[in-house]
Order: sequence, then C-alpha cells, then structure tokens
Amino acid sequence: MTRGTREVPHVRRPLPARLVAVLLLAMASVAGAREKDVLAYGEGLIINVPLPFEEVVKAVEDVAANGIIQGTKEYNKDEYVKGATGEVSSPIFGPWKDTGKTFYKVRKQVLSPWNFKDSSDIGTLAVRYVVQPQGEKNTLLQINALFVEDNRHRIHQSNGSVESSEYKDIQDHLAAAELLKKETAEALKAKEEHQQKKNFGLSNDTELLSTPRGLGESSSREGDSASSEAMDSAPVSMGQTSSADPHETPEQHLAALRQLVEKVVKKPGAPLKSAPFHSANTLKSLGPGTEVMVVIVSPYWLGVETHEGEHGWVKRDQLEPVP
Repeated sequence: MTRGTREVPHVRRPLPARLVAVLLLAMASVAGAREKDVLAYGEGLIINVPLPFEEVVKAVEDVAANGIIQGTKEYNKDEYVKGATGEVSSPIFGPWKDTGKTFYKVRKQVLSPWNFKDSSDIGTLAVRYVVQPQGEKNTLLQINALFVEDNRHRIHQSNGSVESSEYKDIQDHLAAAELLKKETAEALKAKEEHQQKKNFGLSNDTELLSTPRGLGESSSREGDSASSEAMDSAPVSMGQTSSADPHETPEQHLAALRQLVEKVVKKPGAPLKSAPFHSANTLKSLGPGTEVMVVIVSPYWLGVETHEGEHGWVKRDQLEPVP
C-alpha cells in the first residue's frame, strides 16, 4: 500500500517583534506629520513679553502703522507685502470682546499671498495684534493673520510665518526703545555736566568726578574687544571724554571732541528715523550739510539731536565730521 502525500496547510508566521515596532513607529511618524501639517496653519502666536503694558502697546502701535506685512509676499522678487494701512477694526476677525488693546494692519487687493493655506485669487490680508496687561511687568501679546478672497470669501490661515516675522519687528522696536531710554538718561547726565563746566568757566577737557567714563576705557575694563568703527566714535554723548594725549593742548583736545560729537549730513541728504532700523518711521528729511549733535552710538546708527531740538537716528555712513 502506497502512503499518500499529505498537504501541509500554509501557516502565517508572525512578524518579528522588532519589525512590528519599526512599522508602528513609521506609521506614527506619518500620522504625526499629517497632524502637524494641519495644526501648523491658523495657530497664530501668543507670547508673554516681560515688559510693562504701555511699552509693548507703543511698539505694537508703531509696527501696526508701518505699512508693511512681513513673513509673506505676492511675487518672488518681493521681500514683504507693501501698502498696508493701520486700522482700528477688521470684519475678518470680528470684534474683540476681552480686555486689552487691539491693533489691525490691513492690505486690500493682495494677489495670493505666500504662507497662507491654499491661498488663491485676489483678496484682503489682515493682521490682528492683541495686547493684554499681565501685572505690572508682563504683557501678553497675541498675533493672528488671515487672508480672505474677494469673490468666494474663503478664509485662508497663515502657517505662522507672518506672526513670527511681525513679532520680530516688535522685538526690534522694544529693544531700540530700551536702548534709547538708557542712553538718553546717560546723555542727559552728560549734558548737565557740560553745562556745569560752562557755568563754572571750565574747559571741556576738564573731567568732573561724575562724568561717565569713555567707551574705550569701559571696554578694556570689561574685557570686550571693540571694532575699529566703534573705537572711532567712542564718546556716546556730549560731555564724555576720551583718553587725552598728554602732549595735546586744551584747544587741540576740544577740537578732537568736536569732531567726535558734531557731525554734518552728507550729500544727497539723509532721513531722520524714529528708531535705528530701516523700517522705522521717517521723522523728516535732513538736507546735505545739516549739522547734528551725536548723543547715542550704536554699531550702525547714530542717535542725533538737531539744532531745532529734534531727536532721531541716522545711518553712520550718512554723516561726516564738521569741516
């Protein structure tokens, strides 16, 4: 008798545990990436700023009125969207019913701005800033950006680029305001000491006990290395003195101080800015040959005072010593 062959049924072997773990991790990564893509749009920006409410309000007010919306553009050659206007409200967001102050920046007739989900056609781009006090020394800042098509009225959410770029501009304003406040206090003190010297008939190279030290001395004491540009403009305000040459006469020293403190505007003129950056508001245009007094020094900008008592900022390379 021949023994018949027996067909062995196919048994599905379990996958190795390590392979299962790898597959589960890959699936979780894909799911997480999809969820992240969804959540990345429309989140906006909410951040606590460790500064008083009124200081943050002033910075936000300046940025809301600067006419540009950063973090987006219409064409490849653009850096940002121009032609925006500051508004007191926007129907895109609806009324704000909570505490604090709100500011809006709106640009109409925008062509499919970048960094908005599925944006297309022409519409209105709007940014809302909400500033809320959080005690005496902290402020809550919320920024949101939306794009709405004119025809279909579809709302497109930002991926966060506009909000983060606008906040960077606000940070620059806050930093400039802090610098201006600090340096203005030092400049006022220096001017008072200069007036004291004048009242008592003292020459400008006479150092009072309360006179701030020159930047060169301060830098060496703190171990900082100064660039040649910073060393050329060491005095930061009228009344400060630099290290004098022992063989230099009082008249020569006074002339050297005058070269450091008094400047004139180069041709073809220069804008007087409200803060030390290009996007700051222009207070007025200074014609070539306009004389100004340097009261504040930063790496690329000089804080100046005009003969009319106006204060502002001018680029370093737009000024030169008085002839």
